[in-house]
Amino acid sequence: MFQKDIETMPRNKIEELQLERLKWLVDYCMKNIPFYNKRLTEAGVTAEKIKSLKDIEYIPYTTKADIRDTYPFGLFGQPMKKIVRIHASSGTTGKPTVVGYTKQDIENWSDCMARICVAAGANDEDIVQIAFGYGLFTGALGLHYGLEKIGATVVPTSSGNTEKQIMLMQDFQTSALVATPSYAQYIGEKAKEMGVLENINLRLGLFGSEGCTIEMRDQIEKTLGIFATDNYGMSELMGPGVSGDCHYRCGMHINEDHFLAEIIDPNTEEVLEKGSQGELVITTLTKEGIPMLRYRTKDITKINYDTCKCGRTFARMDKIKGRSDDMLKIRGVNVFPSQIESVLMSFDKIAPHYQLVVTRANYSDNLEVKVELADGSLLENYGELEKLRGNIHHNLKTVLGIDTKVSLVEHKSLERFQGKAKRIVDLRNNNG
Repeated sequence: MFQKDIETMPRNKIEELQLERLKWLVDYCMKNIPFYNKRLTEAGVTAEKIKSLKDIEYIPYTTKADIRDTYPFGLFGQPMKKIVRIHASSGTTGKPTVVGYTKQDIENWSDCMARICVAAGANDEDIVQIAFGYGLFTGALGLHYGLEKIGATVVPTSSGNTEKQIMLMQDFQTSALVATPSYAQYIGEKAKEMGVLENINLRLGLFGSEGCTIEMRDQIEKTLGIFATDNYGMSELMGPGVSGDCHYRCGMHINEDHFLAEIIDPNTEEVLEKGSQGELVITTLTKEGIPMLRYRTKDITKINYDTCKCGRTFARMDKIKGRSDDMLKIRGVNVFPSQIESVLMSFDKIAPHYQLVVTRANYSDNLEVKVELADGSLLENYGELEKLRGNIHHNLKTVLGIDTKVSLVEHKSLERFQGKAKRIVDLRNNNG
């Protein structure tokens, strides 16, 4: 463990620390951020009113819209001379969400990432290739600082230029890879195509930035011959480093001394009982640059508070099932892309590349699942092709409870992604 005394604190000590920091945070936000001062005053919340962790429910939620409405620096808690770094989301759906960090924020961030890297199995003898895009995106530099803190050798290749990535993996004897799961799989496929897969000596994958089912993880492990782990975060909260897998991979350990997690019903906004599945809400307990009070992540998961077999006492969150805003509602049925991915990955004749196309005809929604074949040989056998299509269709209907159209497409015909994979094409607004 990187910080054993913290990562193995008794539950009552964790909650005492969280309460102390929550009171500090409310007071800090009241004094330093006009937006929160107004919102907390209207809700009648002060630090003195917070007597227990349950009293967090008096605090209003913060949403991504609040960050965009106060663009660019309206939620910052320190003047710009104290902000040492700025990151931002891509802003593909409007203004980017801008976040700032003080020196202490950067220190806390690298501590959180160091814990997660060590828990996953990284050490000071690893040579780690970071194939996340560097820049305003938080992923690359978050992992970079954490890995340097544990003494690992960092190779900041950034994303793209896959053939060069593979060359450097061979020449540098890279032992660990940081990437999105979909890009890691693509690197493996490309190395196999180049005939050099056996020359790659990766042992560990530190993956994040997009969802990854266990079935997809198994595919990546099979392709690259590695132990793959997941970590979770988002720029609004800090970046990666909110939580991550240990070697038992039975839930991602939340860095609870820095983050207070709740699970709510995304529709009623009611806080749910421990162990319930719902939307993850996070309060940043130590952030100075841009603190977040009860931030609605939109991610669907559940939290386990039992001590892990690894000895860590921090609560563990399940892999993200999906996002409440990515959830597809097809003819009244809630469908998560992760459910579809789990079904598809159980078939060895298809590649781990797919696309979900949603259309509307005669006031009814329709879902087409485009699946890429593992190789071209199956195209020559119509009977086998139809049998495979029928089996996929049957399994999807069993899991989802609705009919889908299954289209088998040629190998390498679907787009590959070097960053987050874009699986959903929603055309419902195009066809009335």
